[in-house]
Amino acid sequence: MNTISLLINGEQLPASSGATFERRNPLDGSVATTAPAATVSDALAAVDAAAQAFPAWSALGPGERRGLLMKAAQALEARGAAFAVTVAAETGGSAMWAGFNVHLAAGILLEAASMTTQISGEMIPSDVPGSLAMGVRQAAGVVLGMAPWNAPVILGVRAIAMPLACGNTVVLKASELCPATHGLIVEALQEAGFPKGVVNFITNAPQDAPAIVEAMIAHPAVRRVNFTGSTRVGKVIAAACARYLKPAVLELGGKAPLVVLDDADIDAAVNGAAFGAFANSGQICMSTERIIVDNTIADDFVARLAAKATGLPVGDPRHGPVVLGSVVDMSTVQRCNALIDDALAKGAKLVCGGKADSTLMPATLLDHVTAGMKIYHEESFGPVKPIVRVNGVEEAIACANDNEYGLSAAVFGRDIARALNVARRIESGICHVNGPTVHDEAQMPFGGVKGSGMGRFGGKAGIAEFTDLRWITVQTAPRHYPF
Repeated sequence: MNTISLLINGEQLPASSGATFERRNPLDGSVATTAPAATVSDALAAVDAAAQAFPAWSALGPGERRGLLMKAAQALEARGAAFAVTVAAETGGSAMWAGFNVHLAAGILLEAASMTTQISGEMIPSDVPGSLAMGVRQAAGVVLGMAPWNAPVILGVRAIAMPLACGNTVVLKASELCPATHGLIVEALQEAGFPKGVVNFITNAPQDAPAIVEAMIAHPAVRRVNFTGSTRVGKVIAAACARYLKPAVLELGGKAPLVVLDDADIDAAVNGAAFGAFANSGQICMSTERIIVDNTIADDFVARLAAKATGLPVGDPRHGPVVLGSVVDMSTVQRCNALIDDALAKGAKLVCGGKADSTLMPATLLDHVTAGMKIYHEESFGPVKPIVRVNGVEEAIACANDNEYGLSAAVFGRDIARALNVARRIESGICHVNGPTVHDEAQMPFGGVKGSGMGRFGGKAGIAEFTDLRWITVQTAPRHYPF
């Protein structure tokens, strides 16, 4: 069992009330972590500490910030084994998934390190004689980062890495479902030597989240908010940010379509679909959530995908290597079982897998899914995936766009020009031609459209989100005034 602390102004602390909460393992209910149940005053103290540390941190040279971020990447990777154990205990994720998280998260820190010298500006021609006009990017202030449980290391690091590179100080609010996993990230940053108050860490009991988040967003020192999670909660965060006029970056739910055109390399499409649909048991914001296949090749594609899905090992990740570990809780099982029942009652065909009675859920495919079935529209966020058969490109595009979300997408086809034109017409922030819907690189502009959120993480797009663009002029010659 893990026992963790808050981090406020460089000090590891319990909650001021002394209260704690437990995170239990989804498979056997054993206590995985005991964490402080922070109060509103604890959360505000973390923001105050970040605000106090901001002037010195933002004035620090880019080379020093870069060096600390690089050390943090090394310290994070050195905790790979600890992350694997903790992810399995708190969320049921496999060792493979934990390892992928650590690898990519270290890359995010290194990419952020490389961007410290890219926070620049431009000279802008002025109509005023002798006026030297500049557009200059500067650190914004305190950034509140809120990360989810499903890709806990990647998304926990992403919430704070680029803000730190840009000269902001941060408060990381952990997910209630993986507080120790997020705590390991903060440990790595502490080991790297970040100054007191630059990085602060808050954990809270689930019932306290609304009050704590509202209080931190309302704090005058918080100048940016970033949140990754469900669209439902994202709308609550957005509303709070609007009340206090705080810019927000929101990466929310998805219903990622994978389109298989009639000329696709079927084996390549099967491999991409299986990875996108079943990595981390389908609990990824970019997970393939609707497989759209041209009728002319559908029988062959479905047979090959079913054979691959059936062979994916399922099991307790604490006892050996698996592809599909435990899903995060029984509510996921209940939701997915209900989607299966609804689809079968309305004419879908169960190709492989099926309903589960525990959090060890098999890879499940439902064929002949139509718009009248709930799984056509609703995010399963589990290893239960619908296959929709279409006739031609226009039907495929219409199906891909027929939902409220727009995060990731994929198109498979040998005619690259045609596939690219299909990709351009899909309403999503991300689309991959002949690649899976699940793909992330630290330097890429990551984010969605429609119900999948707003703003972008990664690379120069991330710099734009976590800095203020200021217009500064220097009058270098006498200026004429009308009076």
